[in-house]
Amino acid sequence: MKSSHAFVDEAHISVVSGDGGDGMVSYRREKFVPFGGPNGGDGGRGGDVVLIADRGLNTLTDFHHRQRIVAKAGQHGGSSEKTGARGESVELRVPIGTVIYDDEPGADADLLADLTAHGQRFLAVAGGTGGWGNARFKKPTRQAPDFALEGRAGETRRLRLSLKLLADVGLIGFPNAGKSTLLRRLSAAKPKVASYPFTTLRPSLGVVEQGDARFVVADIPGLIEGASEGAGLGHQFLRHVERTLVLIHLLDLGAWLHEGRDPIADYDAIRAELERYQPELLGRREIVVLSKMDLVSERAALDELRGRLEARGLQVLEISGATGLGGTELVRTMLSAVEEERAAAQALADATSRERTAVDD
Repeated sequence: MKSSHAFVDEAHISVVSGDGGDGMVSYRREKFVPFGGPNGGDGGRGGDVVLIADRGLNTLTDFHHRQRIVAKAGQHGGSSEKTGARGESVELRVPIGTVIYDDEPGADADLLADLTAHGQRFLAVAGGTGGWGNARFKKPTRQAPDFALEGRAGETRRLRLSLKLLADVGLIGFPNAGKSTLLRRLSAAKPKVASYPFTTLRPSLGVVEQGDARFVVADIPGLIEGASEGAGLGHQFLRHVERTLVLIHLLDLGAWLHEGRDPIADYDAIRAELERYQPELLGRREIVVLSKMDLVSERAALDELRGRLEARGLQVLEISGATGLGGTELVRTMLSAVEEERAAAQALADATSRERTAVDD
């Protein structure tokens, strides 16, 4: 039985629109009308294939089992100038954040659509038009046309669907930095968290609510050095960071204390992977979080580490996913950062819209 929690963020599909129905050759056959004129109807249009963004979905799993989607053909025209019925279209529901590319062999992977809002539609292939019946061809010089047009064939197209999670906050860091524990811990704090659980090494989403405000947090699987080249499935997961407004960068104090790893070196390594994958990510709003504070016994060493990070101009918080220490402050800081970034993004969108309006005028 297929698991409802399986997470798939890429799929390749073929979509085929319906053929248009053929026009009909027909003549009136009525009593006392021995030479009835042409009355063949047009064929119906074929069905379309349309992709629609749906906020209720969070995976492309269905398309691993349904890789070829075909719409219905239009019906042929009838007598008495009856137009054939239109072929039934197919509406494919996909998660918000689905990006659609041309996937034809040997062609460039052109971006066709980016579905970022609930209900947004993309016409992948249009149904073929119906052929004209012979009634369309009657002229004074041609009273009984004995021909009609065939309907146009539908289109076939290969598409690559790529899901980029639409989250306000992305949790990043090395494996075992405490991201999953933090997301679970938030559910025990005042904000409510509705998680969408997936299996290990797959992204998880948490919807955090505080009063009337809410934001979505994505636990991105642990990044490792070489992720930007695809190591450790890095490419598959790095794209989920692209849309986030704020990055929460977790540094593992446990690895520092027990394994001798340098948190600053870990921080630089992850930042380097982000830069190699997409340099623009380095300009994203970032909060550094020192995780697993419950393991720290000597404050002096921690203060020295924190000072080194703050000397870089970084905002630094401390938490313990195990005990909940610092969780309330972290949520408050995350919410403030998200609201500021949302306002900035809206202001930019408004300014862009005004510029376009001015140009059009």
